[in-house]
Amino acid sequence: MAIAAIALFGFIAAFWVFFGLYIAYGAVRLPWVKDFLPAANADCPRISLLFAARDEEEKLPAALASLAQLDYPNLEIIAVDDRSTDATPRILDEFAAAQAHFRVVHVAELPAGWLGKPHALQKAYEASSGEWLVFTDADVRFAPDVLRRAATMTREKKFDHLSLFCDVEMHGFWETVLITFFGLWFHMATDPHNVSNPRSATYVGVGAFQMVKPSAYEAAGTHRRLAMEVVDDMKLGKIVKLAGFRSGVAVARDFLMVRWQAGAGNLIRGVTKNFFAGASFSLWLVALSLTGSLLFNVLPFAAVFFLHGWALVFALVAVAVMLLFHAGVDVVMRVSPLYALTFPLGALMLAYMLLRSTVVTLRQGGIIWRGTFYALEELRRGLV
Repeated sequence: MAIAAIALFGFIAAFWVFFGLYIAYGAVRLPWVKDFLPAANADCPRISLLFAARDEEEKLPAALASLAQLDYPNLEIIAVDDRSTDATPRILDEFAAAQAHFRVVHVAELPAGWLGKPHALQKAYEASSGEWLVFTDADVRFAPDVLRRAATMTREKKFDHLSLFCDVEMHGFWETVLITFFGLWFHMATDPHNVSNPRSATYVGVGAFQMVKPSAYEAAGTHRRLAMEVVDDMKLGKIVKLAGFRSGVAVARDFLMVRWQAGAGNLIRGVTKNFFAGASFSLWLVALSLTGSLLFNVLPFAAVFFLHGWALVFALVAVAVMLLFHAGVDVVMRVSPLYALTFPLGALMLAYMLLRSTVVTLRQGGIIWRGTFYALEELRRGLV
């Protein structure tokens, strides 16, 4: 029994020391938007900023106010009202009347074989004329010079596709526990630093900000290839990378802000459609993810109270690396590093969210997204 415990916790410690620190080292080497000077007018290619909005009357005004303050000389903004039933169409139309570079496309009906958001973004692209496309969400708030800085970064880094990690507005203990652990988990799952390495299979796509050349977007298949993809933002990064184009990731922090969901309960409900989809609707992947999370993220914290000898040493090493990694994420996300102590709690909550997403999706036979039902079998056929 003692030998088995030593072997198990030795393996867990090795995972965190080698893979965990490797990912953390890559994370601290990501470029930051603040380190790139705003492009001069002559170096600003025409940008089409595109987003879909469905029943966003609560969050739209703040996002549109930030778009009105964008300092960029050659910009068009195209919003697609995707069958909204609230005041979203009126808010968008009124904003368009006051902003000459802002246009609204209204979608009254969703064609068969499409999810609402990919279809809306496809319609936005078809109405665009930019040398670069920026896909974003209807609730993202932009700093005035973020597009100029992104233009500088794509030019200097020779990127064809750029995703930016944004600031996430957090309120309260449980919301912060969930979002900070999600930030850590996302880095572990995607290895963002290696996205720019053409020899690496890693990819990232962030819904808040993806800047892509139309030539790369078209060669990758546009959103037509993502017509039935629930995690269309991540998969846009995937298809661009697979098409042979240079992709990159950077940290925006002060230059992009979003309030993901208000409160932990809304966060949990809000990802019901996403997490099982992120596991490719595979029960094997879900089982593997849940087992791995409990084994690598929770067990060492619980076991330190019962172990001794080398098994205890290995468990403490694993815990120390986990706490260090989490504290680093906390600093970047501008919350107290003491939230590192919530590591196992965040892991358990994220595991619950994955399990809940799986159970609800299977029970419904699909997902309900913004009032529209999509059958599971159709979603599985549309996976990229």
